[in-house]
Amino acid sequence: MRHLSVEILAADSPEIITSAGNAQLGLAVLAGIAVIVLLITRGRLHAFLALTIGSLVLGALAGAPLDKAIEGFSSGLGSTVAGVGVLIALGAILGKLLADSGGADQIVDTILARADGKRMPWAMALIAGVIGLPLFFEVGVVLLIPVVLLVARRGGHSLMRIGIPALAGLSVMHGLVPPHPGPLAAIDAVDADLGITLALGVLIALPTVVIAGPVFAKYAARWVDVSPPEGLVPERPSEELKHRPSFAATVGTVLLPVVLMLGKALTDVVIDNPDNTVQRVMDVVGSPLMALLAAVIVGLFTLGRAAGFTKDRLATTVEKSLLPIAGILLIVGAGGGFKQTLIDVGVGEMILEFAESWNISALLLAWLIAVGIRLATGSATVATISAAGLVAPLAADMSTTHTALLVLVIGAGSLFFSHVNDAGFWMVKEYFGMTVGQTIKTWSVMETIISVCGLVFVLLLSLVL
Repeated sequence: MRHLSVEILAADSPEIITSAGNAQLGLAVLAGIAVIVLLITRGRLHAFLALTIGSLVLGALAGAPLDKAIEGFSSGLGSTVAGVGVLIALGAILGKLLADSGGADQIVDTILARADGKRMPWAMALIAGVIGLPLFFEVGVVLLIPVVLLVARRGGHSLMRIGIPALAGLSVMHGLVPPHPGPLAAIDAVDADLGITLALGVLIALPTVVIAGPVFAKYAARWVDVSPPEGLVPERPSEELKHRPSFAATVGTVLLPVVLMLGKALTDVVIDNPDNTVQRVMDVVGSPLMALLAAVIVGLFTLGRAAGFTKDRLATTVEKSLLPIAGILLIVGAGGGFKQTLIDVGVGEMILEFAESWNISALLLAWLIAVGIRLATGSATVATISAAGLVAPLAADMSTTHTALLVLVIGAGSLFFSHVNDAGFWMVKEYFGMTVGQTIKTWSVMETIISVCGLVFVLLLSLVL
């Protein structure tokens, strides 16, 4: 079966553009990744440029003709942006509408009004999970952490006790659940089913958030006791608005794409007949593009218009939502180019041979690769994209379910032990007013718990699915 998958892969993939042996390819991969790491960490170069240069170094050291390496990189960049670029843009628009309209604040205020002291950590995890579905991690931190600081100060709660659950909810969604850029790029790289990946991602995310959030927060609060920093509890933008969307309308809008994509996945499993009218309709409305587009269109009314936005204000909101994602799109695209370079020089077949000779689980191998790149670069997105490119050939003989699990285990590995080379590390440190050591004992340990829990739950599901 393994050899058959290699033959199928060779038939579907571009022709190998180098005759280098495994030793040379291995050194080329290590050198390419090392160049990316050094340029990002030491040279402070943008990840887009680092990935581009690293791809060319990889191709050159693997003995590939430079014109072929450039052609492959450009092809991979274009196909990746075409596959996930529109989805990232739609997710950014929905997130901006959620933030500017006051919908996010409405979710926060409604849940917190119904939570007492003991349930507050669980409430914060729930808030972060719901808000984290359509928002990028950095946006979620900027939006939610001031609320955490406000609740801690006014309610007299331990900052770590309610802050860690909020961070866990945001981080888990960022690493495991589409439409975040990392999971989307990995889905595209290994050709996984988005609906099934989303369903399994949510299934794994729930217990992971519980363990890394409210449960771990009890210990984090004992290890680190800090007070909300002065001057970091700003007024929330929605307090200037005369109206805010209702709680039900906000939650319904946020969950609409999730429901549509899960509905498509469920229909495909239950009906399993491409000619069935119901399945054909769900295949359209439940596709990632249509599901997110529907949520954005609905959000223009349920979020934007409900907040009293004029047509001009809505247009401005949409325009502003797209500007910050230019860098993300370039990084994701360059990651796709790096992935294609790996495939073109024959690294895919090398990985297949390695997995076969060492008899190591493909899921464990994918997690280890993602962990290594995460520790080196500090970027969960770069780790996800690079690891997905390296292990994509392993998905050739996997079932649809196990391909989805491959995406999720890569996402879990990409979150392992955030430290000083990760921008998120410094955001958390400054927002919570902690020292580097305190940040490592709380945030870094929490990220490691998420990563390990994700691996364990993926391996358990692989045994029963």
